[in-house]
Amino acid sequence: MAKRGIVLMNLGSPNSTNVSDVRLYLNEFLMDERVIDVPYLIRLLLVRGIIAPFRAPKSAKAYRSIWTKDGSPLIVLTKALQEALQHKTTDPIAIAMRYGNPSPGVAFDELRAANPDLQEVVLVPLYPHYAMSSYETAVEYAKHIHQKGGYTFNLQVVQPYYRHNAYLEALEYSMVPYLEQHYDHLLFSYHGVPERHIRKGDVTGSHCLSTAGCCDIPSAAHAKCYRHQCMTTTAMVAARLGIPKHKFSVSFQSRLGRDPWLQPYTAKRLEQMPGEGINKLLVVCPAFVSDCLETLEEIAEEGKEIFMHAGGESFTMIPCLNAHPLWINAITQLVEEV
Repeated sequence: MAKRGIVLMNLGSPNSTNVSDVRLYLNEFLMDERVIDVPYLIRLLLVRGIIAPFRAPKSAKAYRSIWTKDGSPLIVLTKALQEALQHKTTDPIAIAMRYGNPSPGVAFDELRAANPDLQEVVLVPLYPHYAMSSYETAVEYAKHIHQKGGYTFNLQVVQPYYRHNAYLEALEYSMVPYLEQHYDHLLFSYHGVPERHIRKGDVTGSHCLSTAGCCDIPSAAHAKCYRHQCMTTTAMVAARLGIPKHKFSVSFQSRLGRDPWLQPYTAKRLEQMPGEGINKLLVVCPAFVSDCLETLEEIAEEGKEIFMHAGGESFTMIPCLNAHPLWINAITQLVEEV
């Protein structure tokens, strides 16, 4: 019997592309107080009265454009990651989602049922960077389920690995084949977050977004600063690949609502770039380790259409790490270092 188990925890997905399933998923996702951080009653009115009813049909259509015969790409790819990792370790592995199925409780029960003497479970959040609306909510939810369920095994958590050598190496080598083609520019597109999330996570209360160069000034705030961590990943990967500064940039995608989010916005930059002489574009999305709606539909389909309509000549999205062999090695190393 294994003494240690592993849980790979990803974002989640609707059960199907039916509008009702998508609406159910959006309700769970957007009612998370770490995603839309406003008082409960206001959040309830916004999500269930306005956002989900109007957004569900549009999101269902987007999901249908990327859905596979085996279901949601994110779920399929997470299962593929689980299978590939299982070949590298004797520790039993289960998968969990922050929203939708399977829940952390299902993953914990699966590991415990097969291994009654289980002493420790290592949670691997499939989010390289710390953000309250991704890494933090996943970890806190898993901890809540662990405590509520009265599980006797210890729960250990892999910390954000945005600058870990093994993650950077995997990202670097996954990009190399695409960089061999001629390109004018490489855009690092990260999932956006509201600026208020950055300020709320600032443990100093005065550093984040206080100056244009705040991410470059050493601060305790960086431990939970999503923007700093995205910039760090970008700089380190570009350096490893030898890409000059003028040939890459950062943007943030997936904005929801009218509040200011981290800028520049990806959609806006894609529209502007052809006018700046950038006609052959590569896009990579390091905040995602599994291809999903935000990469396959928002970037590879919608983003490409925006860029090409604005006069671009070629547009290539570099796939996420998915089950890349070096990513498997990285997870193995991250688990061993907990």
